[in-house]
Amino acid sequence: MGKRRRVDQRRKPKPAVLGGMIAVVVVGAGFGVYALYGGGAAAEDGSSSAVEKAKSVKTGPLSAAEVKSTAERFLAAWQQGRLTRAAATTDDAKAAAALLTGYTKDARIKDVTITPGTRTGAKVPFSVKATVTYKSTSKPFTYDSALTVVRRVKDGKPLVDWHSAVLHPDLGDGDSLVTGASGTPPIKAFDRDGGELTEAKYPSLGTVLDGLREKFGKTAGGKAGIELRVVRGKSSKSSDKTLVELSKGTAGPVKTTLSPALQSAAERQVMKQERASVVVLRPSTGEILAVANTSHGFNTALQGSLAPGSTMKVITSSLLIEKGLASADEAHPCPKYFTYGGWKFQNDDKFSIKGGTFKASFARSCNTAFISQAPELENDDLTKQAQQVFGLGLNNWAIGVPSFDGAVPVQSAAQKAAELIGQGGVRMNPLNMASVAATVEAGTFRQPYLVSATADNRTMATASRTMSAGTLSQLRDLMRYTAAYGTAAEAMSGLGPDYGAKTGSAEVDGQKKPNGWFTAYRGDLAAAGVVQAGGHGGDTAGPIVASLLKSGG
Repeated sequence: MGKRRRVDQRRKPKPAVLGGMIAVVVVGAGFGVYALYGGGAAAEDGSSSAVEKAKSVKTGPLSAAEVKSTAERFLAAWQQGRLTRAAATTDDAKAAAALLTGYTKDARIKDVTITPGTRTGAKVPFSVKATVTYKSTSKPFTYDSALTVVRRVKDGKPLVDWHSAVLHPDLGDGDSLVTGASGTPPIKAFDRDGGELTEAKYPSLGTVLDGLREKFGKTAGGKAGIELRVVRGKSSKSSDKTLVELSKGTAGPVKTTLSPALQSAAERQVMKQERASVVVLRPSTGEILAVANTSHGFNTALQGSLAPGSTMKVITSSLLIEKGLASADEAHPCPKYFTYGGWKFQNDDKFSIKGGTFKASFARSCNTAFISQAPELENDDLTKQAQQVFGLGLNNWAIGVPSFDGAVPVQSAAQKAAELIGQGGVRMNPLNMASVAATVEAGTFRQPYLVSATADNRTMATASRTMSAGTLSQLRDLMRYTAAYGTAAEAMSGLGPDYGAKTGSAEVDGQKKPNGWFTAYRGDLAAAGVVQAGGHGGDTAGPIVASLLKSGG
């Protein structure tokens, strides 16, 4: 279930105003600052284009002059209201013209001033100052964006690479800007202790607050105001977003399960890494206590779709134990290599464990110990285990805001084997993997939630079965041993004995370092985190998760 998407100035000459129109002044190779005067956008440019002489197609990298002049033409035409001319300087004139027209007519934005920044390669950042006016109410509207210039293949012409985010960084392709009655009344969200949740206090909650408003705005008792907002396209997974509030509506109250202490701690922890996300749950209830992301534009913690790497071995281990293919304290193969389905799989640093137990392989995160069991499994065994025991991949979670429920598609041959170690087609996020750890701690799946089901009488997802007592006991033993002596030991040091953990690293095409994963529980807390392109999970996501388990315990 889900919904949720992105900036050579030298001298600043004053523009000349001729007959009520603006004349753009360019000094040398630098940009001028464009100022729009009067009561809004100017008329469309209707002049006819001169016939260009035939010339050879230019190839190769763009020159600085080409980038500057192309950006200059686009920004000047946009600011002057010459929208057809502005659109013609992009590589998608139709889409650009439609959005630029909507910027004036639907979003009611006027008095635009655009200031280019310093070019970096083919990218030119710029700032926008404008006014949003609806009836008799006006509010200032300022923001930063950026454009990139590309060379068109067929004729070598430099053009602005058009995406909706050029117009405003919060726009995704297919989105639009609209000013008017919001349609959905505002909400005022509260944490579990009654404190108000704001994006200013908790930066990671911007997308969460948008989602809460979308879900509960019409039922929480509020009244709509007048806003400039991003209206998402049909294919978007994000919620609509308010950019400017021209007149306040009346907010309806929405109480969440978030812990103010844990949320604050999570916000601090993710900022220690460049691209980190984390979720903390209460296994006994499914309550989401904290959700945080380093980046605030997309909620990876709740909506991400990433290969979970070896943290998936928690689910795989439960399957192998149930089928009698592994037992915690019995001998289990961990060769250096194992070939299946035409692929040759190996362990990190090509290690092997001779005469070791399954517990040793789990704690060391031996890939071949799991891959070697692929011939004994049906293609849909792992999918069924994830769905029936851990409640994943059924697309039926209703947590109170948009979320992704994980995916474990049925695969065959080498892809089936890869899924056993969290690669292949498996996709998860920190919410999903925190739920996996919570299921192990509690012994049964409880759907995570951010707002109680009593708020809207929604149906919570359930799992069709639970693990046997014997399987659960062994799985807890595996995670406890890993937390004490395995790859998670350094991060989990001092948090035992009622704990368990699993690390993971997931390779990503085109990425030098793998995504680092960590999922763990301690008492009645469970958490999972990922650091994208961070490296090994025990070193990157591990300290984030362990710190939150400690502070919440």
